[in-house]
Amino acid sequence: MTRTAQEKVRDALIVALDTDAHTALTLARTLRGHVTHLKVGMTLYYAEGPEIVAKLRELGFKVFVDLKLHDIPHQVEGAAREVTRLGASMFTVHAAGGVEMMRAAVRGACAASSECGADTPDVIAVTVLTSIDSGVLAATGVDRTPAAQVELLTLLARDAGVQGVVCSPREAARSRELLGPEALVVTPGVRPSWAAAGDQARIATPGAAIAAGASHLVIGRPVTRADSPVGAVERIIEEG
Repeated sequence: MTRTAQEKVRDALIVALDTDAHTALTLARTLRGHVTHLKVGMTLYYAEGPEIVAKLRELGFKVFVDLKLHDIPHQVEGAAREVTRLGASMFTVHAAGGVEMMRAAVRGACAASSECGADTPDVIAVTVLTSIDSGVLAATGVDRTPAAQVELLTLLARDAGVQGVVCSPREAARSRELLGPEALVVTPGVRPSWAAAGDQARIATPGAAIAAGASHLVIGRPVTRADSPVGAVERIIEEG
């Protein structure tokens, strides 16, 4: 049976909890039964530590740990082991760290899951942040367009054997083409038609991101700052 557009959005939705622990757990309890995935990024993780991942898992959620690991391979392999032991379902590394660093992350995840009997999390490589445009890239010495840089880093991620990439919705179609149908294409910078863009430079609606090939949609403030987070989630899903 073909899934409807609304079902695809519901399955793909990851709500980003970029808040303090009390607010995050309150939101999680409110959203239980409406979404499956929650994202723990730097703001929440650095404030509350690894315990927040366990608490969200206890509430029944799959947790996407978005720390964007970027260091020498040895350090990233060790960090990947620890994130895996937390029970993360997915975590991020920076593709700009190179093929060997990404391979080290995969090794760390596989080793830890084998040791502790946990499911192996998906390792997702961040390409170009959605706040970055051509001017920002040029200022850092990169003379490619964001799309060209995403393509280059996606090819490195494919060579490294990670499970997918993070890119803006604008690059989702090309990333899907390069990685194939089974890979994960995680898209932040997703904004429903009724929400402000904020600090995101390369955005799309949820339906457009799915149509372009996204497997997961990361949406934070339109949900977490809404008067009714559940209402916002359902509105996003209804928009399809």
